[in-house]
Amino acid sequence: MAERGEEDRQYRQYRRLEDCEEDSPPGEEEEEQLLLHVTEGPTGTGFHQRNGFACVLLSDVLELVQFLFVVTFSTFLLCCVDYDVLFATRPLNHSHVPERAKVTLPDAVLPAPQCARRLRGSGWLLFLLVLAGAVWLCRLVTALRRLVGYWEIRSFYIRALGIPAEELCNHSWQSVQARLLALQRRQPLCVPRRELTELDIHHRILRFRNYTVAMVNKSLLPVRFRLPLLGPVVFLTRGLQFNLELLLFRGPAALFQNTWSLRPQVKRAGARRALARGLARAAVLLGVANLALCPCVLGWRLLLAFFSYAEGLKRAPGSLGVRRWSLYARHYLRHFNELGHELQARLGRGHAPATKYMDSFSSPLLAVLARHVGFFAGSVLAVLIVLTVYDEDVLTVQHILTAITLLGLVVTVARSFIPDEHAVWCPEQLLQRVLAHVHYLPEHWQGRAGRAETRAEMAQLFQYKAVFILEELLSPLVTPLILIFAFPPRALDIVDFFRNFTVEVAGVGDICSFAQLDVRHHGNPQWLSEGHTEAPPERQAEHGKTELSLMRFALSNPRWRPPPPARRFLGHLQAQVTRDAAAAPAPRHPLAEGPLAASLLSEDSALAPEGLVTSVLAASGLLARDPRLGQPCSTASATASLLASLRSPLGTPPCAAPDSPAEHQRPGDRPALSESRLRSLSRSALLAEVASAEMSLHAIYLHQLHQQQQQQPQGPSPQPAGAPKHPFVTTGSAARASQLREMPLGGWAEEEEEEEEEMMT
Repeated sequence: MAERGEEDRQYRQYRRLEDCEEDSPPGEEEEEQLLLHVTEGPTGTGFHQRNGFACVLLSDVLELVQFLFVVTFSTFLLCCVDYDVLFATRPLNHSHVPERAKVTLPDAVLPAPQCARRLRGSGWLLFLLVLAGAVWLCRLVTALRRLVGYWEIRSFYIRALGIPAEELCNHSWQSVQARLLALQRRQPLCVPRRELTELDIHHRILRFRNYTVAMVNKSLLPVRFRLPLLGPVVFLTRGLQFNLELLLFRGPAALFQNTWSLRPQVKRAGARRALARGLARAAVLLGVANLALCPCVLGWRLLLAFFSYAEGLKRAPGSLGVRRWSLYARHYLRHFNELGHELQARLGRGHAPATKYMDSFSSPLLAVLARHVGFFAGSVLAVLIVLTVYDEDVLTVQHILTAITLLGLVVTVARSFIPDEHAVWCPEQLLQRVLAHVHYLPEHWQGRAGRAETRAEMAQLFQYKAVFILEELLSPLVTPLILIFAFPPRALDIVDFFRNFTVEVAGVGDICSFAQLDVRHHGNPQWLSEGHTEAPPERQAEHGKTELSLMRFALSNPRWRPPPPARRFLGHLQAQVTRDAAAAPAPRHPLAEGPLAASLLSEDSALAPEGLVTSVLAASGLLARDPRLGQPCSTASATASLLASLRSPLGTPPCAAPDSPAEHQRPGDRPALSESRLRSLSRSALLAEVASAEMSLHAIYLHQLHQQQQQQPQGPSPQPAGAPKHPFVTTGSAARASQLREMPLGGWAEEEEEEEEEMMT
């Protein structure tokens, strides 16, 4: 009863939005805007991740200069170059110049008066220049406003947090967050009558991003097509994302009236249809505006793509075959309350295994064709290269450089289809490596990693750079069609989503309820939360995202005190790890004797987490056959055994602050790494390495538990009518400490205030 009373008191401050006639202001003061109302910057990072005010200022200034350069240089190429002279189609009319004199670049540049006459005689070019000038002025005003806000943040960092500008790069985000929490306890900043938490900070930084991630999770966004020959296609580009954010969050007809509060109409059930009609009408108008500006935007995209990629394509033709995580993947693989730099680090670690997995597929027919095409093109290219080495005048032959470039491109593309003769075909193992880092895996991929259908679905998340460029070039044409035809039918569903999945937090404002990591209201029984959730199927997060995001946030913020429902779920997860570890008899020193310790503790290991994950993936299949274990065990038990024994050789304290000094720790809690390894790493970097590997274990373990539960005979779970069924399954993110294994059920809220103050300051 006492625990239930504590839970009720905790949740009084998280009121779900029902029908209300007027908005309830969050009660914030102007000073609070300094840090907590700052959303993610243009590159997906905030003030700290952009390395301070000087880097922000330089970046914004150079972006404005780059815009002017592209416009000016393009105008010069159109109006001030005599291409007849440049291409030698018209001889120079200079009597003092010999007939066979070479043409120089100044000869092909028109005089300034003639260039000005050409410019004045082109009305459409003048219109484009005026439009470009207006866009540049808008960008200038936006940059100035942003710089004013960043200057205030700089002052807040220096005066309130005690972090000088020159030392910002030496402080991790966890250190900045700890200083902010300590400051809140001394002098309340923004949350009245209660303590500021890590979750509040993430809510305010990622308010809009959490809504977008939730809509992707519920399959409201993005738009999916089925095209002939290509099959299912997921279309999400930067241009479309900008228009959707303008429509939902920042525009004059957006559902948010400011940066922290929804419009009052959104909170009233009786106004849902009128609001949906207004949203659909705004989408159509925005689509028409995009359609009218389509030629200008398309021309700008073409110019920008040419100036950005032309030189690199000539120097390295194979660069277009490099893969990257798509924009859709960055939304779909993102956890609730995951900062941009955390997502980037996680996807960066998964890039190499994902590349190996995609490269493991090969077509025998294409390989045979590529070998012969590469032979023919390479033979001609070799002859041309030998001729140019023998006599450089061969380069003056018309189109010879073009032929050499195209032949080099053909050879590069052909080689990409020829598989490595030493490669070993093991797609299942490669896909498990991907899972360890990105924490997502479609259920139907289990045992089907070697099929072409699986690779095609993976290509939607991990696309070629050439596909990314093509999508961005097509975006000005496709985005208006999506806004005009595809978005209006979803307007009512989107309005209902914002009304049904929004909570108002005192001092923080309106936030997405999924971002509260509330297992009781959004948990999924199929992901270890059975008995801990009261959520009906229509309110459950798809694919266990609530549970997995909660686990990630708790591990990456070990000082956070979860509410009682979350604490009970984490205790249940810890108990499950303990039971599964007990079911897998382990050797006396499982890590110290095996390849796990060799990869993690070696001085030659440049990336310890990757070595740990490699050993874990091998152990997941080998532990059951290891004679030292005595009896077989399931893969989940093997992973749980490794989780339970991870802390022993590493010595990671469960409650250590990220930047706490080493002298405050017990001798037994110090990492068992070599002295040279410790000297080369700061403590925060060392914990980050260990945390990355630990979260990989948790991701694999949660996925294995889910697969075991799916294989157990049970009745069909109820599904709401029209509920989306997306193939991907979520399983965790980055971590920092070992609290899930070491803390008892109630240990998440039993730390003393004095100890917390000491560790955070």
